[in-house]
Amino acid sequence: MSPPKADPGSGQTLQRLLTLHPKLVDLSLGRMHRILAALGHPEKHVPPAVHVTGTNGKGSVLAFMRAMLEAAGLRVHVYTSPHLVHFHERIRLAGEVIAEDHLQAILDECEHANAGEEITFFEITTAAAFVAFSRTPADVLLLENGLGGRLDATNVIARPALTAITPVSMDHQQFLGNTLAEIATEKAGIIKPHVRCVVGPQHPDAMDVIVAHADAKEAPLSMFGVNWRAHATEDGMEVEHGCEVLTLPAPALPGAHQIINAGHAVVAARSLSNFVITPDHIAQGLLSVDWPARLQHLTHGPVIDTVPDSWEVWLDGGHNPDAADAINAYAQAHWTDQPLHLICGMIESKDPAGYFGALKNIAGVQCITIPDEKAAIGAGDLVRYAEAAGLKAAPAENLEAAAHAILDAAAGLKPARILICGSLYFAGHVLKRHG
Repeated sequence: MSPPKADPGSGQTLQRLLTLHPKLVDLSLGRMHRILAALGHPEKHVPPAVHVTGTNGKGSVLAFMRAMLEAAGLRVHVYTSPHLVHFHERIRLAGEVIAEDHLQAILDECEHANAGEEITFFEITTAAAFVAFSRTPADVLLLENGLGGRLDATNVIARPALTAITPVSMDHQQFLGNTLAEIATEKAGIIKPHVRCVVGPQHPDAMDVIVAHADAKEAPLSMFGVNWRAHATEDGMEVEHGCEVLTLPAPALPGAHQIINAGHAVVAARSLSNFVITPDHIAQGLLSVDWPARLQHLTHGPVIDTVPDSWEVWLDGGHNPDAADAINAYAQAHWTDQPLHLICGMIESKDPAGYFGALKNIAGVQCITIPDEKAAIGAGDLVRYAEAAGLKAAPAENLEAAAHAILDAAAGLKPARILICGSLYFAGHVLKRHG
């Protein structure tokens, strides 16, 4: 995991908070309980919370849920990480990104309450988010887990309204374990006694762990393939949940994996017992959802200015083999009419060999060292990983150089597509100039 980029204003405080612990990641709840006690336990005064963990799809599920709940007229708090461009993106208060002066005041308060004790950046900023959520009225809090689950800083809500676990796969092994069962054990740590958990598609090894944890805590499960299903139709999608079948429009986020994420959000929203979320609310949410850097079509910026008007440029922040599988599936279903070129940047904690190995029929890869990113994999190393996976690859100094190299290789051939991919941190760098 890489440290976040600071913004003006609150940026100096955020940079200072990065120095409060020698490690960026140190999974433990002791420091979190300490600072929350010093702040008067704001986590006990937030709206009913939906706590979501998993490896892939957490952010998309929360984005769909937010759109559906807001379509129903509800005031929704949202906590997500990491941010793409500005730290403020992580905290949404009743539908609006937190204001700079509000954020600065709460960060100052949390720094004072911490009194110089060791605490990680994610812990103290999560505490700040709970302070903000506790002081602004809302109906629901959508809470994305940061890393793992059991010892994640967000896992301090004693009784959420609902929990959800998206597909679990191999990622962050240095923190969570080297097997799927070990990683699933950490994810399943968000399950609470007698609180329903909505579970997305899982490998059997992960599902066995989740079921065992739920049984031990007498937490009812709504499991994909057992209690609910979602699939694409000719005109949109259908979600089966219990005895109910909802016929819905196709979600605004592209890809077969987003059908599953949307279905997961539908079931979670309909499982909130204190609110009435109608099929019309769900349909509105599916059509209005906005979640950048998830197969996002870019329409302006330096790379778009570099390529001919007939070319397309896309952006995706997925960074592990399962995310690459989803990209490959979308490309095979929708992008076979034109050559597909990649511009890729990744960070050291990821699996470039697995990522490139999941991609097929790619015309070529331009590899970039993510600018201003200490944990970036060097362009030359990325080239070697891509070539080992059978892809034609070359290093590039920056985005524009990569686009020019792709154009030179195309040599006036038919229109093509460029997908910028490999990391949410890389996606954030791209969106600063193309968002």
